[in-house]
Amino acid sequence: MSKFKGKKVLVVGFGISGVAVAKYMARQGARVTITDLKQKSELQTSVNACSELKLEYELGKHNNKTFHCADLIVVSPGVPLNIKPLEEARERNIPITSEIELAASAFEQPMIAITGTNGKTTTTTLIGEMFKADGKAAYVGGNIGKPLLDYFNEDQKSEAIVAELSSFQLDLTEKLTPATAVFTNLEEDHLDRYPDMQAYTNSKKRLLRACDRNTFVVLNYDDPNIARFGEENPGKPIWFTKKDPMKIGGSFAEQFCGAYCPPGKRQMVTRVTGKEEIFDLSQFRLFGEHNKENLMAAACAAMAMGVSGKAVQNVINTFKGVPHRLEFVRKKDGVYFFNDSKGTNVMSVKRSLQSFASSPIILIAGGRDKNQDFAPLVDLVQTKCKILILLGEAKEKINRAIGDFAETYLVGTFEEGVLLAYQKSRSGDIILLSPGCASQDLFRNFEERGDYFKKIVSQL
Repeated sequence: MSKFKGKKVLVVGFGISGVAVAKYMARQGARVTITDLKQKSELQTSVNACSELKLEYELGKHNNKTFHCADLIVVSPGVPLNIKPLEEARERNIPITSEIELAASAFEQPMIAITGTNGKTTTTTLIGEMFKADGKAAYVGGNIGKPLLDYFNEDQKSEAIVAELSSFQLDLTEKLTPATAVFTNLEEDHLDRYPDMQAYTNSKKRLLRACDRNTFVVLNYDDPNIARFGEENPGKPIWFTKKDPMKIGGSFAEQFCGAYCPPGKRQMVTRVTGKEEIFDLSQFRLFGEHNKENLMAAACAAMAMGVSGKAVQNVINTFKGVPHRLEFVRKKDGVYFFNDSKGTNVMSVKRSLQSFASSPIILIAGGRDKNQDFAPLVDLVQTKCKILILLGEAKEKINRAIGDFAETYLVGTFEEGVLLAYQKSRSGDIILLSPGCASQDLFRNFEERGDYFKKIVSQL
């Protein structure tokens, strides 16, 4: 019998994660109540997805009494953990958990967990494709848009779980123990949720602390914040770097386990399985040095879990990238359009700008600010951007930080921004949507923003 049978389970937040929890708990025989500050009309997709389930709904507000009476509270990632009903539930020692924690407790398969500020989705997708190319079934989910609990809701079968985990998803993890943990990079982000960078770092470190001595821990040597994780690493370190380990020298070179890209060569070298393997990157299609980092991280994780070098090379040769991450949209009148709607923080914009060698860039940026400092973009805007198109709630703040370093226009609507960018462009220019902000001021999510950009561009 399920340990949840007959229990009063309160699901807080009714997005895709909340829907997955509701379905899972209903199957377990729990008495499920859904609460969300949004009205039913705003949650119709989620309500429809659970239409055949017997659920109680409290929408448009949170009822403190319902929190007090719950046997278990499951909080969706986007819900702040400091809201008053949750604080009162903690005072009453009512268990509070997350969809990720529920799934991790139920999985019997080894999990590869990927976190970091940027590059998570590309790295996660690459790992999944490497497993697939090797004939190994892997369930790919988490922050990538597929709840982990859907593995059970859909009666999936796999040999491994590949899970992208955001800081929000890690905030409530307690029992997760990954077979492999991957840390892509760590840069300023989500300071609208966390009081400072240290608090955000501590959230990411929850995955590091979840590792044990048998966990393969994949770390970015070139990121100083992640490199410091090596000092606290309880598991087996695997490093990736764009530097030659022999040039780094010392014990790092002598004991090197991981992957690196030799400077000046279109190659990746791995030493993960006890032997050195060299991979040809001449057919690797993704833009930017940051995507080499994503590839190295993915190869390290996949090979540590037994994926063959042949499968890794196959994915290198065929992988076309992930939507909304420096996605080429079209060429029109000699102008190249790129959709980087997933660029929701300052560092992701920097990496996108660095990916283009010399073509003049018209950058479309703005959205909902996450309490970021945009000043680090000054040098790249000055050297690479001929025009800035700023929009959304953060446009005035961005303009104050970088507007003096390129011809700058502030616009009222998203469509106006795209059309103005095209009007101002000339043959050879690049029009790049890389907002550096969240999307929720104008759109439901970054996917909707990117899809709307592609729709407008397709109609030019």
